[in-house]
Amino acid sequence: MKKAYNTVTEAVEDLQSQGYTVDFDLIEDGVHSKHLKKEWKAGDIEVVQFYRFEGMTDPGDNMILYALECKDGEKGLLLDAYGADIAISREMIEKLRMH
Repeated sequence: MKKAYNTVTEAVEDLQSQGYTVDFDLIEDGVHSKHLKKEWKAGDIEVVQFYRFEGMTDPGDNMILYALECKDGEKGLLLDAYGADIAISREMIEKLRMH
């Protein structure tokens, strides 16, 4: 896994080629895959890596891309805009905290 990428597209393509193929959406207490019609709680998710992207001209373009692995073996990506307007649990906040 690379330490940095120049664009979100470059990161997504590379991580997908490494098996991170599930497209996760953030929900209150975990993540969800519309395609798989499945949810994972915060305790079932491991953040393997994260990448920050900052828009050069529009602060609204700021994003974080998370590479996630779930306890059941599913691997995928969660793309989250800074300050996204969704209420999430304290456990999920801690899970996604950047260290």
